[in-house]
Amino acid sequence: MIRSISRRQMLSLLPAAALLAACSRKKIKPPIVRVEDYENRKGGFRPIRVACLGDSITFGAGVEEREKNNYPKLLGDYLGDRFEVKNFGRSGATLSRTGDLPYWTTEEMKAAQAFHPDVIILMLGTNDTKPQNWKNKKYFAGECRALIDTLRSARPKPKVWVCLPVPIYGNQWGITAETLEDGVIQALMEVSNDLKAPVIDLNDSLTGHPEMFPDKIHPNAAGAALMAKVIFQAIRP
Repeated sequence: MIRSISRRQMLSLLPAAALLAACSRKKIKPPIVRVEDYENRKGGFRPIRVACLGDSITFGAGVEEREKNNYPKLLGDYLGDRFEVKNFGRSGATLSRTGDLPYWTTEEMKAAQAFHPDVIILMLGTNDTKPQNWKNKKYFAGECRALIDTLRSARPKPKVWVCLPVPIYGNQWGITAETLEDGVIQALMEVSNDLKAPVIDLNDSLTGHPEMFPDKIHPNAAGAALMAKVIFQAIRP
């Protein structure tokens, strides 16, 4: 009987050159956000609006002093005064409309659309690993494609980055590490690559840091700070 292996296990078996090639094929190089692109003809400017869409990890559940230490707040600190960053995280939300709390139908989704963002940081999929949600896994890739297309079709036409969700260090509340690694992340990568949507790999970036996940699922303030740094470096290198 052949035992399946995870994405990370598979890549660890590849020689270094092959690994680099695999990564370059899978991840679209993100475009950068240039401040000058948002200046008007008279040299004036408005704040560049950044919307962070996601679940409880984006909201900041489990983060000490959440109001000042959630990752969207810290990302705004990194980006500076030319940017307006808002947190549209909804605890328990799923990417898929077949899930038990679809992000599509939340007040946070409506508020994010009304914000008319120039930049969208999208991180969903962790709650889709729950058994009651993943039973409809055949729809997940299509739902991912539909959400990215919907977000991109807004006006002004926003730049959308897709984040691979942070790692799971222990199965809790039905959230399952194996499903995240071998199901959700693979689908997100395939759809993002197909749609040429840039990817920010928060999964790899926070792997090896179990101390940042006190409840095994949600990053603490240190984890949120690392997330903010990785995202900042991706969109404003």
